[in-house]
Amino acid sequence: MILSLSKNRGRGRGLGRPKSVFTVMVLIALVYYCLLKGEEIRLARVTSEKFPKTITTQTVLEVPAEDFGQIQPPPAQDEAPGQEEENNVPPTETTFSSTEAIPEKTQAPSPIPAPEDNTPEPVVDPAERARQIQAEYAAEYEALRHSPGAGLIYGATVAKLKNQNTRSSAQEKDLSKTEEQRFAFNPYPKYNSREWRAAHDADHVPCDGPAGSVMRDIGVFKGWPWDFPEPGFGSYEVLGMDKNLCFERGGRLGQYGLQSRPDGGEFVEWSTVDWGLLQNQCVRKNKDRFGSAADDDSSKVDRVSNETKPRRESRTAVLLRSYTGKEYSENDKQAIRSMVTELNLRTGGEYQVYLFVHVKRPDDIFGDRNAYQFVMQKEVPREFWGMTVLWNDDSVRRMYPKLDETASKVHNAQYLSVQKFMHEHREFDFVWNWEVDSRAVGHQYDFVSKLAEFSKRQPRKGLWERNERFYIRDVHGEYDGQFRKTIEVLYGNDTVWGAPEVAGVTPLGPKPPTRTPQEDDYQWGVGEEADLITLSPIFNPVNSGWILGGEIWGFGEVGKSLPRRATIITQSRLSRRLLDLMHAEDRSGNHVASEMMPQTIALLHGLKAVYAPMPVFFDRPWTGVQLERWFNGGPRRESGGFGSAMGWGRERRFQGSTWYYRADPPQRMYNNWMGYEDTGFGGDEWERVHGRPCLPALMFHPIKDVRERGPGYESKSDLPYR
Repeated sequence: MILSLSKNRGRGRGLGRPKSVFTVMVLIALVYYCLLKGEEIRLARVTSEKFPKTITTQTVLEVPAEDFGQIQPPPAQDEAPGQEEENNVPPTETTFSSTEAIPEKTQAPSPIPAPEDNTPEPVVDPAERARQIQAEYAAEYEALRHSPGAGLIYGATVAKLKNQNTRSSAQEKDLSKTEEQRFAFNPYPKYNSREWRAAHDADHVPCDGPAGSVMRDIGVFKGWPWDFPEPGFGSYEVLGMDKNLCFERGGRLGQYGLQSRPDGGEFVEWSTVDWGLLQNQCVRKNKDRFGSAADDDSSKVDRVSNETKPRRESRTAVLLRSYTGKEYSENDKQAIRSMVTELNLRTGGEYQVYLFVHVKRPDDIFGDRNAYQFVMQKEVPREFWGMTVLWNDDSVRRMYPKLDETASKVHNAQYLSVQKFMHEHREFDFVWNWEVDSRAVGHQYDFVSKLAEFSKRQPRKGLWERNERFYIRDVHGEYDGQFRKTIEVLYGNDTVWGAPEVAGVTPLGPKPPTRTPQEDDYQWGVGEEADLITLSPIFNPVNSGWILGGEIWGFGEVGKSLPRRATIITQSRLSRRLLDLMHAEDRSGNHVASEMMPQTIALLHGLKAVYAPMPVFFDRPWTGVQLERWFNGGPRRESGGFGSAMGWGRERRFQGSTWYYRADPPQRMYNNWMGYEDTGFGGDEWERVHGRPCLPALMFHPIKDVRERGPGYESKSDLPYR
């Protein structure tokens, strides 16, 4: 058994000095257990002499699984050779045989003599052990291919639905009968009702769509597809979403161009539509609802107030990230039209959608209006010209002269352009960084509003620790019940509680209301808007083997020892407060890789960050215990650290999921849903036999070039390594 003890005395992540009788009892029990079993005890002390108050970067606790029930140990360390973190300080180890005397400071109860065993322990090569673990995963994945529940995410149709009437009374009010089995779905607040007016200073003014009238609600079917599996990660119930709604392409995208005259509606000549103009007109109609543009200067950030400035209603920009050279398919256009309609026009301007185009050419087009217009008109469909914002690397770098050139390249600095946008658009309180190759099968507003509401409800106590885990309901139980208690047992007071003390960093976020988290009854943070919302866990990249975990520039003497967090896939919502702090750190030359930047700055400054457990599905019938092993494989069953699925060579574990930067199901399921044959499902003939595809509300990533390919087509989304 290895116990890793840290000299860290801050609000860190290591065991540190025992902080309670419970901790001491657990340590004694573990030592006594090993003595009884005749096992070797190895005490590893992680030293942190230079930065005694920074978050500890290593905690290892290995205990035989069969003796500890559901609290499982991590898999053996499976780091690939040469992939250790640059800042990983090797622990200094002192080894005691179970029959040798233990120094006074770690004295345990008198041991029962164990029989001598002179058999030498086999030496296991770390690289070989990593290969063994990957082989175990591959064997499980392949074995599940032939199980009865495999592939049930494919082939769901409207022909066979269940649980049609399983929903709350409030959710039932969002539905109204239209024709046959289809219902109109309206997830918006009851604008201008008595309840609405009690909380708002001004009325909501409806906005016209491209045909000169208010766009209709999208159509849905009641029910859950027969035999469709439950999500492997996440939960509809936890987010407050109606689980038992099924979205079919005609009802979902018909009015956005999939059908020329959806259900007898008006014909629209899309090339004549100006979506930018429609959005601006909508905002002007509702100007009394929104506060005036803020007059603060993000380049002079020296503090962040704990209180939100008086506003009537906040506004959110949605930056749909695209690039020059992209060919926009009809499905791309339909998806963008749905975003503008459902997020801007139907809300009265609460959201504003921009096509945020990365111009890959280096020359300056921003001082020449004609050059700017030429690029936009060449690269962007006409209907989206009015909502397009162009940017390139040079225009962004000029704002951050102290940044290392490598740090400022878009791969490492995706958020620099977002920071520049929010610096110039002070009217927005939040911004969604949205990938152009993601797709929402469900309703756009229903997704973003439920994610925001869930995040606002979250207390800060244990939040960073909950954020670290893929939420697996079968393992973790109720999110606000058993899951919280599990975190309490695992961490006690050894949690992130406010900003950590880091040399050279002056936290500008709110301070905890109590000295320790145990003194707080899950109250701090409830009702507070999240500064960061992510759709995947916010994990600790230290010792994870994730290839970008050591990409750090600046941060003075702390350097590579900087406490940090990361999320794979940068689709997320950020507050202006967080972006202003990121802007200030970058202006000072302090930077980390894109997937770490918002998470790390939120951590260092004590801001509120939330992983919202969005439903994610798998093409294999993994049990909750299996998912926990392969995706929450860290030392304390978190998603980061040793054994992380995000480590080099281990990301193959996501190949059967509906949300990752490389995965097979998203493209295949979406192609089928759009009526195209892919891998034996979908297409006209298939639908005549089985019915039209229908899916619950979910997000897909990645989706590329959606179009009909012909018989026998099979999509693939391979990782660049195995």
